[in-house]
Amino acid sequence: MNRSLPLVRLLDRRTRALRRQLAAAVEGKDTGVHQARVASRRLREAIPVLTEGLNHTKAAKAQRKIRRLTQALGTVRELDVTLVVIDELAERPAVPRAALAEVRALVIEEREARRKLMLARLEHVNAEKLGRRLHAVKQSLMQPTTGHAWRAALALRIAQRGRRLEKAIDDAGQIYAAEGLHQVRLAAKKMRYALEIADESGAAPCPDTLRLIKRVQDALGRLHDLQVLHHHVAAVGAAPRKGRSTPDAGLAVLSRLIEDECRHLHGKYVAAMPALRTAVEAARRDIPVRLTPRRRSVKMGLAARKRRAAGG
Repeated sequence: MNRSLPLVRLLDRRTRALRRQLAAAVEGKDTGVHQARVASRRLREAIPVLTEGLNHTKAAKAQRKIRRLTQALGTVRELDVTLVVIDELAERPAVPRAALAEVRALVIEEREARRKLMLARLEHVNAEKLGRRLHAVKQSLMQPTTGHAWRAALALRIAQRGRRLEKAIDDAGQIYAAEGLHQVRLAAKKMRYALEIADESGAAPCPDTLRLIKRVQDALGRLHDLQVLHHHVAAVGAAPRKGRSTPDAGLAVLSRLIEDECRHLHGKYVAAMPALRTAVEAARRDIPVRLTPRRRSVKMGLAARKRRAAGG
């Protein structure tokens, strides 16, 4: 059996996801940009790990092209999600419709301007060349070699990601502060992407830890999206009254509703923080050990058996 087959499949899944979601993003689908950006980040996390110790992979060139994709998609992703949040709020009975409609118009106007910029940037990303780079990475994975050190690279990355997440949690504390929570969200996302490689490859399955980090990441992601929306509400309120039809009272109600949900989500995060801290500490400590080469474990086992035999 080819031991690199799980890695090849992992790379293939991420490559197909990026190709599929990028097409949706170019077509203008709301969730396409977000999912394409997630797919690009997953690939960027996987490629340096999977190619550690391999030659002639063209991994660095693939990384640069994927990074350009991520940056191009980032110009629109945030506003796409903001429109989704606005649509969700529109279904609630207590939300002032006129205020929400004016905020939506502002977001759409800004989104269209950013979408033009995104498409212009995507034109500079050669999808065919990126495909060839990723194919070269795949071919290198399929060639057996003694220098392939992806397990050690992943173990180091998980340890580093875990320490950064722990520091972000400590720095943020239990205070409701946007920047601190934003850093926790980013660190959690990077930790999750690294753990997904260990889990999907079968080298160190960790489904429970992944589920916990995803729950926290989703809550903080929703909180961040609401804060972005709150920024646009404030922008509408700051505009001259002659230039808008929405009463200040409607904007104030909308702002308060958003703020209340942000506080609720922060409370959920604080409640989950002890479990998150415990899970991250365990993953940072245990998963790198599980990723170490099995030869070492076998040698240690043989030595232990010899000691027992000698003692008996």
